[in-house]
Amino acid sequence: MDTVPSPPHGQVDLDSQVDAVRAFSRFYTRQIGLLDEGLLASPFSLTEARVLYELAHRDGPTAAELGRDLGLDAGYLSRLLRKFEERGLIARTASPADARQSEIALTAAGGEAFAPLNEASHRQASALLRRLAPAARDRLVKAMAVVQDLLGEGSRPAVPYLLRPLQVGDIGWITHRQGLLYAQEYGWDESFEALVAEILGAFVKSFDPARERSWIAEREGEVVGSVFVVRQSDAVAKLRLLYVEPSARGLGIGKRLVEECIRFARAKGYGTLTLWTNDVLASARHIYQSAGFTLADEERHHAFGKDLVGQNWNLAL
Repeated sequence: MDTVPSPPHGQVDLDSQVDAVRAFSRFYTRQIGLLDEGLLASPFSLTEARVLYELAHRDGPTAAELGRDLGLDAGYLSRLLRKFEERGLIARTASPADARQSEIALTAAGGEAFAPLNEASHRQASALLRRLAPAARDRLVKAMAVVQDLLGEGSRPAVPYLLRPLQVGDIGWITHRQGLLYAQEYGWDESFEALVAEILGAFVKSFDPARERSWIAEREGEVVGSVFVVRQSDAVAKLRLLYVEPSARGLGIGKRLVEECIRFARAKGYGTLTLWTNDVLASARHIYQSAGFTLADEERHHAFGKDLVGQNWNLAL
């Protein structure tokens, strides 16, 4: 009696798993529109959009660094960057570490080109998640984290974080944490916590999704930072309530939150992004200065149980 040889141990399971991976790949590329001619109804391909994203979120990488980190062929990346340069989207400067290399950064035109793409990506991800119940969203995000852990080969940040919009429960948490942190670090009294509650309450009650935005930084399921942009007038947007938890400082979260505010304000057509702070908040002021904000005026005042110097900072967009 003839017999059919059995496949090697585990082969049947592997083949079915390969089919499952390929099916998921086909499914997900449809979900996020990768089969469209232009990514997110933009003139950019997926690769071009990814390079723009990296340039918007990194401090002067070289072409070699981009190619290595993104796994791109050097010749292909060179042609892509040359195309960006011809369109005025990027600028190159000699690297202080190696004169043979150039550091690459987005120009103002590059930032303007990236802003609507970034906004469209946010809307797409938001629409995808809004189809799910909150518990299902949590399952999806955690499943994605598992995929990154298993396939990332060390490329995932050691301490990852994500940015998301405001959710139920955040108002009370942010009010509590900011009140507590500023009391511990600067000795401010409960009147500051009351001010935070007042600002956040007003944000929720009068929220204009077309002109205002929130970003909540989350790491390992915990809120570790936040910032808000509110409409002050048709021409002026205001950055409010930037903070980062002590456990998450040094990861670039504060800088990233401010950058998101700037990109959003530019994309929405504001002419100025303004903010109010106090001079004792040195780390925050350094972030604002590095982002291009300039001090407009300052005034001594007594608030939160302390004698302080309040400052208004502006960024022309």
